[in-house]
Amino acid sequence: MTAFSVLDLSPIVEGGDARRALLETTELAREAERRGFTRFWLAEHHNMPGIASAATAVALAHVAANTESIRVGSGGVMLPNHAPMVIAEQFGTLEALHPGRIDLGLGRAPGTDGATARALRRYFEAADQFPRDVLELQAFLADPVEGQRVTAWPGAGSKVPIWLLGSSLFSAELAAQLGLPFAFASHFAPEMLLQALRVYRDGFRPSAQLERPYAMAAINVFAADSDAVARRLSTSMQQSFAAVVTGKPGRLKPPVDDITAVLDARQIAAVESRLTYAAIGDEATVRGKLAEFVALTGVDEVMVTGMIFDLEARLRSLEITARAVEGLQAKAA
Repeated sequence: MTAFSVLDLSPIVEGGDARRALLETTELAREAERRGFTRFWLAEHHNMPGIASAATAVALAHVAANTESIRVGSGGVMLPNHAPMVIAEQFGTLEALHPGRIDLGLGRAPGTDGATARALRRYFEAADQFPRDVLELQAFLADPVEGQRVTAWPGAGSKVPIWLLGSSLFSAELAAQLGLPFAFASHFAPEMLLQALRVYRDGFRPSAQLERPYAMAAINVFAADSDAVARRLSTSMQQSFAAVVTGKPGRLKPPVDDITAVLDARQIAAVESRLTYAAIGDEATVRGKLAEFVALTGVDEVMVTGMIFDLEARLRSLEITARAVEGLQAKAA
């Protein structure tokens, strides 16, 4: 039976601030837990005035401390920005505080622009060393071996499960070679989804962490009491995508009645290409779109995401999505 999880970017809305964003993220995580979702992930981005989850491990610590059972993790930590030992210590600490609930999703991109990547110091030197850094991080999280001179405390022996994330074939191939679970960022980079899943499954080699391939894919979901209301909610994310495409990211804008009034035809086309995989509508519409996505991809797990301006609308969207998922799972059973 397909599992369902939640990805949040901790959006900072116009008129809001980072504190509000992080508190609302925590409330969304509580709702995801109440509604039976498998995991709740946050993503690392930098120099983005509309995203509050840059210090991902810190934000995850707050979310985990304010939930009880849902798995909490990174979707993902951009490993080339960090020393593997530091990430092992951070996530080893999280695992020590919340045993059995922590995931470590790793990405290879900088999660930002070139100037900010330089400010982070490590990215340009480490991007080409990503496979080596993944292996080094795995070693820091594994049981220490005799004669090991450098050990991550906490971290050693925690065996925090590592996922590889990607939007191309590189991480799909590496996840297959290392026998790791793989998550594809189809919520903003849909073009290579099916090819990446095929590469991952065809090349998978069993490992100590995973006996058979386990694939996840992300989809944008905006659920409301009617299709029209859901479409309106989605215009906040459309504006956000357009701002990123034009190199002018900002805080999340309120929804609008007519997207053509604020975006031109070229911007709308660019946004629609990113929203190839989206479920926008009422419960029945969302259920149908999710069923289509699962049938198309055959993934083991679906991660839903959607940047919605108003907290109550976000919580309502998650509630309706959960009901749609229940319908799918009942049919599968």
